[in-house]
Amino acid sequence: MEVHTRDLRYFLAIADEGNFSRAAERLFVSQPALSKQIRTLERHLRAQLFVRDRHGARLTAAGEEFARHARALVESWDEAQAAVAGVSDCSLVVGMHTSPGRNLLPRVQALLRENCPNGTFQLKKMPWSDRTAGLADHAVDAAFVWLPLPRPPYRWITIAREPRLVVLAPEHHLADRAEVSLAELRDEPFLALPESAGELRDYWLGTDQRGGFPARVAGIINDVDETYEAVTSGTGICFIAAGNAPIFERGGIRMPVVTDLSPSELVLAWHDSQQPPFLKTFADACATIVGGDAVPTSPHA
Repeated sequence: MEVHTRDLRYFLAIADEGNFSRAAERLFVSQPALSKQIRTLERHLRAQLFVRDRHGARLTAAGEEFARHARALVESWDEAQAAVAGVSDCSLVVGMHTSPGRNLLPRVQALLRENCPNGTFQLKKMPWSDRTAGLADHAVDAAFVWLPLPRPPYRWITIAREPRLVVLAPEHHLADRAEVSLAELRDEPFLALPESAGELRDYWLGTDQRGGFPARVAGIINDVDETYEAVTSGTGICFIAAGNAPIFERGGIRMPVVTDLSPSELVLAWHDSQQPPFLKTFADACATIVGGDAVPTSPHA
């Protein structure tokens, strides 16, 4: 067996959490898969690394010794990746459905110029029908997308959490309201993403929070322009994230807050099996810019 840094990260997560279940949640893997990986590692090392009991898992003497070396190896690997990214001609293709806004990209670009002068990224706009914005078919290295996404195989850092708004034509009977409830919108005609968008379509229809009342879909939307035209023509209404409001601020469009919908979450996501060296540098730059709002899940080797 050849040990990978992923195996070391798995081992260290359990050591840090003292619990297989919590470590599995932190790593976005199933507990059985994590337990199997550790058993394989223990067989390879010919040593028991953890004592398992009803309270969780604690390191054995061999585990304590291995943790010291494993942590040093992982830290050294991360430093090596950062060093390579800093001197290499690194590039990244980043997918998106709409611009992440929030002045994020100019600030990320400025930070990269300071810390990684040779690093560049190219933005690639993807259709809403592809809920992964190019990640599923490896057309991009990373993507700014709205949750939900399946994990695994995806990892992400959170860029923003913000309320959902409803986009209304100026003559709509609720247009003058600053806030509305989902119950008030239950019987309205809705604009929906294509069926190929899967869970993302359901999310932006508020399906899980409709109390069993299905949305009345009046039209399909594939991009911002189609959405704007469908709303202003009276075909239907739709939910959007608050951060996307500026792209609809024309023609008298109104966007009250939907008070009882859960917040939307914009993330920078990547495929677990596709992690070019510059990805960690780019993700770290995004996390630095968004600061306390970030929930980092660093790329693993």
